[in-house]
Amino acid sequence: MSISKKTGSTLWFSAILAAAIVNVAHAGAREEGRLLTATEVLQEVQAMPDQRIPDALLSRAYGIAVIPDVTKVAFIFGGRHGNGVLVVRDKLTSPWSNPSFVALTGGSWGFQAGAQSSDIILVFTTRTGIEGIAGGKLTLGADASVATGPVGRQGSAATDMGFNAEIYSYARTRGLFAGIALDGSVVSIDKSANGALYGKSGVTATELFSGQAPTAPASAQRFLDRLAQVTRTPVRGSPAPQADVPATSAAQTPAGVAPKAEAPRTYPLDDQK
Repeated sequence: MSISKKTGSTLWFSAILAAAIVNVAHAGAREEGRLLTATEVLQEVQAMPDQRIPDALLSRAYGIAVIPDVTKVAFIFGGRHGNGVLVVRDKLTSPWSNPSFVALTGGSWGFQAGAQSSDIILVFTTRTGIEGIAGGKLTLGADASVATGPVGRQGSAATDMGFNAEIYSYARTRGLFAGIALDGSVVSIDKSANGALYGKSGVTATELFSGQAPTAPASAQRFLDRLAQVTRTPVRGSPAPQADVPATSAAQTPAGVAPKAEAPRTYPLDDQK
Protein backbone atom coordinates (compact mmCIF):
# COMPACT_ATOMS: atom_id res chain seq x y z
CA MET A 1 0.00 0.00 0.00
CA SER A 2 1.53 3.28 -1.11
CA ILE A 3 1.35 6.55 0.79
CA SER A 4 1.21 9.81 -1.12
CA LYS A 5 3.98 12.35 -0.71
CA LYS A 6 1.53 14.87 0.76
CA THR A 7 0.19 12.35 3.30
CA GLY A 8 3.71 11.33 4.25
CA SER A 9 4.68 14.95 4.85
CA THR A 10 1.61 15.47 7.02
CA LEU A 11 2.40 12.40 9.11
CA TRP A 12 6.01 13.51 9.46
CA PHE A 13 4.97 17.00 10.60
CA SER A 14 2.44 15.55 13.08
CA ALA A 15 5.11 13.28 14.57
CA ILE A 16 7.53 16.19 14.98
CA LEU A 17 4.81 18.33 16.59
CA ALA A 18 3.83 15.54 19.00
CA ALA A 19 7.46 15.01 19.99
CA ALA A 20 7.87 18.73 20.62
CA ILE A 21 4.78 18.80 22.84
CA VAL A 22 6.05 15.83 24.82
CA ASN A 23 9.47 17.49 25.26
CA VAL A 24 7.85 20.71 26.52
CA ALA A 25 5.68 18.76 28.96
CA HIS A 26 8.68 16.83 30.25
CA ALA A 27 10.69 20.06 30.57
CA GLY A 28 7.95 21.70 32.62
CA ALA A 29 7.70 18.62 34.85
CA ARG A 30 11.46 18.62 35.35
CA GLU A 31 11.46 22.25 36.46
CA GLU A 32 8.52 21.72 38.79
CA GLY A 33 10.48 18.84 40.30
CA ARG A 34 13.36 21.21 41.00
CA LEU A 35 10.98 23.58 42.78
CA LEU A 36 9.60 20.79 44.94
CA THR A 37 13.13 19.65 45.85
CA ALA A 38 14.15 23.23 46.70
CA THR A 39 11.09 23.51 48.95
CA GLU A 40 12.06 20.32 50.79
CA VAL A 41 15.65 21.53 51.26
CA LEU A 42 14.52 24.87 52.69
CA GLN A 43 12.04 23.21 55.03
CA GLU A 44 14.48 20.56 56.27
CA VAL A 45 17.31 23.03 56.86
CA GLN A 46 15.14 25.43 58.85
CA ALA A 47 13.85 22.52 60.95
CA MET A 48 17.36 21.97 62.39
CA PRO A 49 17.60 24.26 65.47
CA ASP A 50 21.39 23.98 65.81
CA GLN A 51 22.21 24.29 62.10
CA ARG A 52 19.52 26.49 60.58
CA ILE A 53 20.15 29.88 58.98
CA PRO A 54 19.81 32.52 61.73
CA ASP A 55 16.60 34.55 61.64
CA ALA A 56 18.64 37.75 61.95
CA LEU A 57 20.28 36.99 58.60
CA LEU A 58 17.06 35.98 56.84
CA SER A 59 15.44 39.23 57.94
CA ARG A 60 18.18 41.12 56.04
CA ALA A 61 17.83 39.09 52.83
CA TYR A 62 16.98 40.79 49.54
CA GLY A 63 17.37 37.50 47.71
CA ILE A 64 17.61 33.78 48.48
CA ALA A 65 18.82 31.05 46.14
CA VAL A 66 18.25 27.36 46.90
CA ILE A 67 20.32 25.03 44.69
CA PRO A 68 19.80 21.35 45.53
CA ASP A 69 22.12 18.51 44.53
CA VAL A 70 25.15 20.57 43.48
CA THR A 71 27.65 18.00 42.27
CA LYS A 72 31.38 18.45 42.81
CA VAL A 73 33.75 16.13 40.99
CA ALA A 74 37.50 16.50 41.47
CA PHE A 75 40.84 14.90 40.68
CA ILE A 76 43.53 17.55 41.25
CA PHE A 77 41.35 19.97 39.26
CA GLY A 78 37.71 20.11 40.37
CA GLY A 79 34.40 21.35 39.08
CA ARG A 80 31.03 22.15 40.68
CA HIS A 81 27.62 22.45 39.00
CA GLY A 82 23.99 22.57 40.05
CA ASN A 83 20.59 24.06 39.18
CA GLY A 84 18.18 25.77 41.54
CA VAL A 85 15.83 28.70 42.08
CA LEU A 86 16.25 32.34 43.10
CA VAL A 87 13.68 34.77 44.51
CA VAL A 88 14.12 38.47 45.34
CA ARG A 89 12.22 41.34 46.97
CA ASP A 90 12.36 45.13 46.69
CA LYS A 91 12.09 45.81 50.42
CA LEU A 92 12.72 43.69 53.49
CA THR A 93 8.98 43.71 54.22
CA SER A 94 7.86 43.04 50.62
CA PRO A 95 6.58 39.69 49.31
CA TRP A 96 9.03 37.50 47.41
CA SER A 97 9.05 37.55 43.61
CA ASN A 98 8.19 34.61 41.41
CA PRO A 99 11.14 32.20 41.29
CA SER A 100 13.73 32.31 38.54
CA PHE A 101 15.85 29.27 37.78
CA VAL A 102 19.61 29.69 38.13
CA ALA A 103 22.71 27.59 37.52
CA LEU A 104 25.78 27.48 39.77
CA THR A 105 29.14 26.53 38.23
CA GLY A 106 32.65 26.75 39.59
CA GLY A 107 36.08 25.18 39.67
CA SER A 108 38.85 24.54 42.17
CA TRP A 109 42.47 23.46 42.18
CA GLY A 110 44.55 21.56 44.69
CA PHE A 111 45.09 18.09 46.09
CA GLN A 112 41.60 16.63 45.88
CA ALA A 113 39.84 13.56 44.56
CA GLY A 114 36.33 12.13 44.61
CA ALA A 115 32.75 13.26 44.11
CA GLN A 116 30.32 15.01 46.42
CA SER A 117 26.74 16.27 46.25
CA SER A 118 25.55 19.22 48.35
CA ASP A 119 22.45 21.37 48.78
CA ILE A 120 23.60 24.99 48.58
CA ILE A 121 21.75 28.08 49.83
CA LEU A 122 22.85 31.65 49.08
CA VAL A 123 21.51 34.61 51.07
CA PHE A 124 21.86 38.04 49.41
CA THR A 125 21.92 40.95 51.86
CA THR A 126 22.14 43.78 49.28
CA ARG A 127 20.52 44.61 45.95
CA THR A 128 23.92 44.67 44.20
CA GLY A 129 24.18 40.92 43.82
CA ILE A 130 20.59 40.62 42.65
CA GLU A 131 21.10 43.25 39.97
CA GLY A 132 24.18 41.40 38.74
CA ILE A 133 22.32 38.12 38.33
CA ALA A 134 19.35 39.78 36.63
CA GLY A 135 21.83 41.17 34.12
CA GLY A 136 22.93 37.65 33.17
CA LYS A 137 25.44 36.27 35.65
CA LEU A 138 27.32 37.02 38.85
CA THR A 139 30.79 35.84 39.91
CA LEU A 140 30.89 35.24 43.65
CA GLY A 141 33.78 37.01 45.32
CA ALA A 142 34.47 39.23 42.32
CA ASP A 143 31.18 40.97 41.47
CA ALA A 144 29.88 40.66 45.03
CA SER A 145 31.61 39.74 48.30
CA VAL A 146 30.74 36.29 49.62
CA ALA A 147 31.33 34.84 53.09
CA THR A 148 30.58 31.55 54.80
CA GLY A 149 27.28 31.92 56.62
CA PRO A 150 26.70 31.52 60.36
CA VAL A 151 24.47 28.66 61.52
CA GLY A 152 22.40 27.88 64.56
CA ARG A 153 21.62 30.10 67.51
CA GLN A 154 25.17 31.27 68.13
CA GLY A 155 26.55 31.24 64.59
CA SER A 156 30.23 30.79 63.88
CA ALA A 157 33.00 32.77 65.54
CA ALA A 158 34.95 32.73 62.28
CA THR A 159 32.13 34.33 60.33
CA ASP A 160 31.57 38.02 59.75
CA MET A 161 28.83 38.41 62.39
CA GLY A 162 28.31 42.06 61.45
CA PHE A 163 26.56 40.78 58.29
CA ASN A 164 28.73 43.06 56.14
CA ALA A 165 29.19 40.63 53.27
CA GLU A 166 26.85 40.94 50.28
CA ILE A 167 26.24 37.19 50.03
CA TYR A 168 26.36 34.38 52.61
CA SER A 169 26.80 30.80 51.44
CA TYR A 170 25.72 27.51 52.99
CA ALA A 171 25.98 23.84 52.06
CA ARG A 172 24.33 20.71 53.40
CA THR A 173 26.30 17.53 52.87
CA ARG A 174 25.34 14.19 54.46
CA GLY A 175 23.34 15.88 57.20
CA LEU A 176 25.91 18.57 57.99
CA PHE A 177 24.81 22.13 57.29
CA ALA A 178 27.49 24.82 57.42
CA GLY A 179 29.05 27.74 55.58
CA ILE A 180 30.98 27.00 52.39
CA ALA A 181 33.61 28.88 50.37
CA LEU A 182 32.34 29.56 46.84
CA ASP A 183 34.69 32.29 45.63
CA GLY A 184 35.00 32.22 41.86
CA SER A 185 31.76 30.32 41.31
CA VAL A 186 29.33 31.81 38.81
CA VAL A 187 25.57 32.15 39.32
CA SER A 188 23.68 32.64 36.05
CA ILE A 189 20.05 32.73 34.91
CA ASP A 190 18.76 29.46 33.42
CA LYS A 191 16.69 30.94 30.58
CA SER A 192 15.57 27.66 29.07
CA ALA A 193 14.27 26.40 32.43
CA ASN A 194 12.35 29.63 32.99
CA GLY A 195 10.78 29.35 29.54
CA ALA A 196 9.74 25.76 30.24
CA LEU A 197 8.17 26.53 33.62
CA TYR A 198 6.31 29.69 32.64
CA GLY A 199 5.43 28.58 29.12
CA LYS A 200 6.97 31.69 27.57
CA SER A 201 10.08 31.42 25.46
CA GLY A 202 12.53 34.24 26.16
CA VAL A 203 11.02 35.28 29.48
CA THR A 204 13.61 37.38 31.34
CA ALA A 205 14.64 37.44 34.98
CA THR A 206 13.59 41.09 35.14
CA GLU A 207 10.06 40.12 34.12
CA LEU A 208 9.96 37.42 36.78
CA PHE A 209 11.31 39.68 39.51
CA SER A 210 8.94 42.55 38.64
CA GLY A 211 5.81 40.40 38.40
CA GLN A 212 5.36 40.85 34.63
CA ALA A 213 5.78 37.15 33.80
CA PRO A 214 2.91 34.65 33.44
CA THR A 215 1.40 33.10 36.56
CA ALA A 216 3.67 30.56 38.23
CA PRO A 217 2.45 26.96 38.77
CA ALA A 218 1.36 25.56 42.13
CA SER A 219 4.81 24.12 42.82
CA ALA A 220 6.27 27.65 42.70
CA GLN A 221 3.59 28.92 45.05
CA ARG A 222 4.39 26.18 47.58
CA PHE A 223 8.02 27.28 47.55
CA LEU A 224 6.99 30.93 48.06
CA ASP A 225 4.62 30.00 50.88
CA ARG A 226 7.36 28.13 52.72
CA LEU A 227 9.85 30.96 52.18
CA ALA A 228 7.32 33.49 53.49
CA GLN A 229 7.00 31.42 56.66
CA VAL A 230 10.71 31.18 57.41
CA THR A 231 11.34 34.87 56.62
CA ARG A 232 8.11 36.13 58.21
CA THR A 233 7.02 38.11 55.16
CA PRO A 234 3.64 38.35 53.40
CA VAL A 235 2.77 36.08 50.51
CA ARG A 236 2.51 37.75 47.09
CA GLY A 237 -1.11 38.26 46.09
CA SER A 238 -2.53 37.84 49.59
CA PRO A 239 -5.31 40.34 50.44
CA ALA A 240 -4.39 43.29 52.59
CA PRO A 241 -5.88 43.28 56.10
CA GLN A 242 -9.10 45.30 56.35
CA ALA A 243 -10.37 47.36 59.23
CA ASP A 244 -13.19 45.87 61.31
CA VAL A 245 -16.63 46.98 60.16
CA PRO A 246 -19.18 47.72 62.92
CA ALA A 247 -22.12 45.33 63.02
CA THR A 248 -24.56 48.27 62.94
CA SER A 249 -24.02 50.86 60.23
CA ALA A 250 -25.90 53.89 58.96
CA ALA A 251 -27.10 51.87 55.96
CA GLN A 252 -28.80 49.37 58.29
CA THR A 253 -30.56 52.07 60.36
CA PRO A 254 -33.98 53.28 59.09
CA ALA A 255 -34.07 56.90 57.91
CA GLY A 256 -34.93 59.40 60.64
CA VAL A 257 -34.23 56.93 63.45
CA ALA A 258 -31.12 57.44 65.56
CA PRO A 259 -29.02 54.33 66.04
CA LYS A 260 -29.59 52.64 69.38
CA ALA A 261 -26.72 53.07 71.79
CA GLU A 262 -25.14 49.90 73.05
CA ALA A 263 -24.92 49.29 76.78
CA PRO A 264 -21.33 49.44 78.07
CA ARG A 265 -19.66 46.07 78.42
CA THR A 266 -18.63 44.87 81.86
CA TYR A 267 -15.94 42.31 82.53
CA PRO A 268 -15.44 40.33 85.77
CA LEU A 269 -12.41 41.35 87.79
CA ASP A 270 -9.82 38.66 88.37
CA ASP A 271 -9.56 39.61 92.07
CA GLN A 272 -13.31 39.93 92.66
CA LYS A 273 -14.58 37.39 95.20
